[in-house]
Amino acid sequence: MDDSRQAHGLVQWHGTTIIGVKKGDKTVIAGDGQVSMGNTVMKPNARKVRRIGEGGKVIAGFAGATADAFTLFERLEKKLEQHRGQLMRAAVEMAKDWRTDKYLRNLEALMIVADKEVMLVLTGNGDVLEPEGGVAAIGSGGNYALSAARALDSYEDDAEKIARAAMAVAAEVCVFTNDRVTVETI
Repeated sequence: MDDSRQAHGLVQWHGTTIIGVKKGDKTVIAGDGQVSMGNTVMKPNARKVRRIGEGGKVIAGFAGATADAFTLFERLEKKLEQHRGQLMRAAVEMAKDWRTDKYLRNLEALMIVADKEVMLVLTGNGDVLEPEGGVAAIGSGGNYALSAARALDSYEDDAEKIARAAMAVAAEVCVFTNDRVTVETI
């Protein structure tokens, strides 16, 4: 968060870790439950990973401002409806809106989304990124979780075990990440 926001009293709710692991026929998105404001833990058990879309065929996790993320979840769900559940198409269309719409442009969040075929990282810059090697992580503890998952990838075949172990590492290292993990699998 930049200093001008703090100076103007605009303290953002932030700090989390979300990881996505795609291995074999299984994709997992896991996230911690901590919501922080500055150096204070405001809530330890938030649910930042959830199923969306018709029949819950898409899983999504967010890092960033909570209200912004819920707005993005809703937008992505509408795009999934419009594009008959095609995640890649829905994500590209949502990213276009996110980048060009005056209101959406100010939203501060990142998302990892996945269905059976694809896992993507979505950003407010209009990026729709398919992660290299089937592992993606976002949030304050994202780099710790990403490093742990990549190290485990050669030794572990189960995507959920990799995600849970990576989240445990992030929770030990990142002060904005806790060990109350939500996991969704497709």
